[in-house]
Amino acid sequence: MELNLIQKIAIWALPVLFAITAHEAAHAYVAKKFGDPTAYLLGRVTFNPLKHVDPVGTILLPLIFLILPGGFLFGWAKPVPVDFGRLKKPKQDMLWVAAAGPAANFVMAIIWGLFFKLAEGMDGSSFQLPLAYMSQAGISINVSLMVLNLIPLPPLDGGRMLLSVLPNHLAAKLALVEPYGMFILIGLLATGVLGGIMAPFMALAYRLIHFIV
Repeated sequence: MELNLIQKIAIWALPVLFAITAHEAAHAYVAKKFGDPTAYLLGRVTFNPLKHVDPVGTILLPLIFLILPGGFLFGWAKPVPVDFGRLKKPKQDMLWVAAAGPAANFVMAIIWGLFFKLAEGMDGSSFQLPLAYMSQAGISINVSLMVLNLIPLPPLDGGRMLLSVLPNHLAAKLALVEPYGMFILIGLLATGVLGGIMAPFMALAYRLIHFIV
């Protein structure tokens, strides 16, 4: 079924907002648990999307990608501030703080998978098709965010996780990449390389979610 722009927005708006909210709130919550209350004191341990929305990265850019052909959705939320120096064991605890966001997206993808199963059993209901489409969007955006953020490139979560487990001398060298990380990411996106990197891992995540639900 070919959807117009209004239908696409109606289907994708809630899944995108829930995905970025869960991702950022998870970072803030785990940071507080490991000793850094910075994000908590700023009210970021919340499922209120207004606390996490970035006007460009969360609204404008995803809207542009919905309009463009290809079906790839890209964007970001307002980053959660984490003072790694305040963590109980900064280098080790960085791993768990960084992993919390992708883990939250994986859980959200499973929840949307359960909603899709619910939609499958709603034969004859006018809610069946909208719920099925929204569930598919929810799975897609959460899997995309999870896989994207697990790429081992600072300042992405995967980069932070790699910094946490590398020996100090190697971690120091990788940290030098961070100021250029987003430019590298945009370059990979513009050349189509990013999609090629993510595709097999997204396929694996889809199979795992299908197995679970």
